[in-house]
Amino acid sequence: MRDVVTGLIENYDLKGQYLDRNAVEALKDYFGSGVARVQAAGVVNANAAAIVRQAGSKLFEELPELIRPGGNAYTTRRFAACLRDMDYYLRYASYALVAGSMDVLDERVLQGLRETYNSLGVPIAPTVRGIQIMKDMVKDLVAAAGIEDVAFLDQPFDYMTREFSEQDL
Repeated sequence: MRDVVTGLIENYDLKGQYLDRNAVEALKDYFGSGVARVQAAGVVNANAAAIVRQAGSKLFEELPELIRPGGNAYTTRRFAACLRDMDYYLRYASYALVAGSMDVLDERVLQGLRETYNSLGVPIAPTVRGIQIMKDMVKDLVAAAGIEDVAFLDQPFDYMTREFSEQDL
C-alpha cells in the first residue's frame, strides 16, 4: 500500500531522476491538505456505522427489489453481507483519503471483489449506487464538521464507482 509520497519517490527513483518542480508541487498539495484529510477520516470513522446503516436504507428504498424474494439482498444473511461490503468500501475509502492514493483500493478492494462478485453473480449497479450514496453522506458530514478544504473527498468513491462500472460483471 502506497501513499502519494511513496508513489512519487518510487516513480522518480525508477527513472533515476531528482524530484522536479511537478513533484514538489504534488508534495506541497498533498501535505497542504494533510490536516483536512486526517480530519475527514476522523469524521468517517466516528460516523461509519450510521453512514453504512443510512446508506443501506436509502439504497433499499431506491431499489426495493434487492430485498424482495429473489433479490440479491434477500434473506438476513445476504442483507448483512451487503451492509458488510458497504462498510468495507467506506473503510478503505477512508484509508485512501489519508494516503492520497488509490493504490489501497486496487490492492485491497477492487481486485478481490471483482472475482468474488463475478462468481456470485452480484449485480454491479446497486454496488455503485451504494458507494455514491455513501460519498454524498460523507461530503455532508465533513462539511457539517467545518472542514473546508475537501477537494479530495470525491477521489476514492469516484475511483471505486468508475472501476466497478468499467468491469463486465
